[in-house]
Amino acid sequence: MAPAPAPRRPDPVHSALGTALAGMVALASAMGIGRFAFTPLLPMMLHDGVVDIATGSWLATANYFGYLAGALCYMLLPWLGRRLGLQPGNALLVRTGLVATAVLTFGLVLPWASTWPLLRLLAGVASAMVFLGTVNWCMVRLAHLGAPALAGLIFCGPGLGIALTGLAASGMVALHWTAAMGWGALALLAALLGAGVWRVFGAEPAGAPAGPQAAAPASAPPAHPVTERALLALGYGIAGFGYIITATFLPVIARNVLPAGSVWPDLFWPLFGAGVALGALLSTRIAPERDRRVLLALAYAMQAGAIVLGLVWPSRTGFALGSLLLGLPFTAITFFALQEARHIWPQAGAAFTGLLTALYGVGQIAGPPLAAALLQRAATQAQGFDHALGVAASALALGTGMFAFMAWRWR
Repeated sequence: MAPAPAPRRPDPVHSALGTALAGMVALASAMGIGRFAFTPLLPMMLHDGVVDIATGSWLATANYFGYLAGALCYMLLPWLGRRLGLQPGNALLVRTGLVATAVLTFGLVLPWASTWPLLRLLAGVASAMVFLGTVNWCMVRLAHLGAPALAGLIFCGPGLGIALTGLAASGMVALHWTAAMGWGALALLAALLGAGVWRVFGAEPAGAPAGPQAAAPASAPPAHPVTERALLALGYGIAGFGYIITATFLPVIARNVLPAGSVWPDLFWPLFGAGVALGALLSTRIAPERDRRVLLALAYAMQAGAIVLGLVWPSRTGFALGSLLLGLPFTAITFFALQEARHIWPQAGAAFTGLLTALYGVGQIAGPPLAAALLQRAATQAQGFDHALGVAASALALGTGMFAFMAWRWR
């Protein structure tokens, strides 16, 4: 009698959990390294004398311009595909973006400062492509596998990437590494993360459209009023502006306030990343019938309060609590906003998602130059950062009011 065949183990490449974890890793690389590694490495670059605050602000802005350009390109890809006879799927976009993230990060190792703005610009393009491609690809596959709730794991990726790069930068500072050595190490990490998920992003999910566009169900309800859609898009753009000054300059701001030699400034950024990952995980536990506009209003209020906390309590405890509270709603805001976008305009599919991401990018672009301008006019650097953070907190308070109004006006 032949022995019974061993039970077949589910292929991790095609499993729901494998899909969610691959999306998480992809976002950890593209967002945690491609976009946000600049924040913990900026103090190292300032220490090495390769940039100053003004130059650092423009390098950050170049990355955010790239993120905007990437979101716009993603919106245009279906049209370009029809014109050129190409159908670049989301899986191909993710793979290409992950390779680009590693290569462009390594470019900052080279002492050619004149190329750095272009490298940061292209890294922003890659980040947007990977973010939008990963989210849409994974959500389609998870729906096909009957596990849409696992999508929340994907949004843990940016927070885990931020925490990882922040802790790595802290270790680099302790070992007296140069910024160039730091960029090289992070480029290697990006390459390893990309290789780890390469096989998963091998093809489009069954039944998915060939390109980034996502068709709405035939039975989709009609779109909500144009005013409501416009307010959602504008409010999401405000979120990009509201957090970006803190997210760009947090270690520098903390170093201006805390005693020289303190290790805490290097720990606030990883704490922010831990809050991002925890908030993304907690957001998946919220009942789907809850009004996303109310949740968005609460998230904006939390971020505004986190910024104010650092202003009125400029100590290691104040910065630590502020970093955690700023991070908790970070990707939850994206999660809720994309859910609301699909709810109020299901026919638009990925196009509306791309529009929201583009406006978010516009908000990010405005932050660093504003901070640089206020720093130039202020009597001290600390005073300039205080003014910039006050403007950011006010913007988030405005966003809180907008979403509260939407929940009241369109019940």
